[in-house]
Amino acid sequence: MGITGRKGRCSCSAPCKDHLLLLIFFVAMLLLQRAMAESRTLNYTRHRQTSTLRLERISRHLDKINKPPVLTIESADGDLIDCVHKRKQLALDHPLLRNHKIQKMPMEMPKGMKVNSTSDMEGEGGSEKAWQMWHLNGTRCPKGTVPIRRSTVHDVLRAKSLYEFGKKRSRVPLSGRNDVPDVLSGNGHEHAIAYTGSSQEMYGAKATINVWDPSIQVINEFSLSQLWILSGSFDGTDLNSIEAGWQVSPELYGDSRPRLFTYWTSDSYRATGCYNLLCAGFIQTNSRIAIGAAISPVSSYDGNQYDITILIWKDPKVGNWWMSFGDNTLVGYWPAELFTHLAEHATMVEWGGEVVNSRSNGQHTFTQMGSGHFAEDGFGKASYFRNLQIVDMDNSLSSVQSISTLAENTNCYDIKSFYTNEWGTYFYYGGPGNNPQCP
Repeated sequence: MGITGRKGRCSCSAPCKDHLLLLIFFVAMLLLQRAMAESRTLNYTRHRQTSTLRLERISRHLDKINKPPVLTIESADGDLIDCVHKRKQLALDHPLLRNHKIQKMPMEMPKGMKVNSTSDMEGEGGSEKAWQMWHLNGTRCPKGTVPIRRSTVHDVLRAKSLYEFGKKRSRVPLSGRNDVPDVLSGNGHEHAIAYTGSSQEMYGAKATINVWDPSIQVINEFSLSQLWILSGSFDGTDLNSIEAGWQVSPELYGDSRPRLFTYWTSDSYRATGCYNLLCAGFIQTNSRIAIGAAISPVSSYDGNQYDITILIWKDPKVGNWWMSFGDNTLVGYWPAELFTHLAEHATMVEWGGEVVNSRSNGQHTFTQMGSGHFAEDGFGKASYFRNLQIVDMDNSLSSVQSISTLAENTNCYDIKSFYTNEWGTYFYYGGPGNNPQCP
């Protein structure tokens, strides 16, 4: 055996071994340079020594999840959006979906819903609708393809491990009571949420969510605003959850921009599910909306307000859980095969904000929730969820009439709910985190 060069073959002598070592070193340096090149524009990159073996494993994983694109679009924020043929997307690699036939449209919409092919920018109640930064490029994905944010070496390196890349941490609820939202946990996550359930069967939920860019103190913290569709045991290992909203997560994305995200799990965040399209599961059908891409523009204090509308509901004919964005634009769906309890219905819906408080300096984090201002500051200053709705067993969208609200520490983040004819049931929420009353 040997290595062939321009001057012929060498034997397994000491010089040849030297050549082999040099080649291995050269390949390792190329991989490291690739990782470093991707990180130069990031403010949230942790530099640490990485073995050649780990880089090779990461490279193989990226080859698995980054499917060959028909076209690649470069976003102004540095993202690469790959236009992948919809029948080649990662979701169909799931063992339960190998023979899955992509559903182009839901068999049945919630009563009163009209599907639009595009979303306008005109909002309600003095707000405007936010869109996505990569659209500024002016290039669209071709028909028959779906836009997918490309994952990079440094996206994975920022994660605690390759296994944990794209996954939420497993959570332990504070109480074994079935009527306590599962998000309330003692592992450094803090919330300001509204919820309904568990005395009724629910088949979906909708809300319009104000979009901000809260500041994050350290890389492994995040701030998000989302809705949860839940079923199963909150104190067991079989909780099913479907989630969507916006989040700022330096660890996941490498920047501080708010991004559209989704999540799913069928086993209490243990082994199944992931963020966005980072594992097989969610099937995308839309060619204009990239899950994981930055939302632009965002709201400003005492200035223009921007929001996004998200609806998730179960198709009663087929059982898939569909997601629409903006003005009822279909994004895609979570196939029924992914779930156990949600194969039937949801028992609780939650809306609100969540942050990670790592107490990195022995004090409460300065990571903001929502706009970084408390609920009492109101419109233009505090972040909001408005027009909260649920889908009932008759497949009808109806305004939520009564909600409960919860926040672990109202000196850090709080929530206040209201009702008007225009905004229906709505609430303001959020806060600055660390302050004199929240040390």
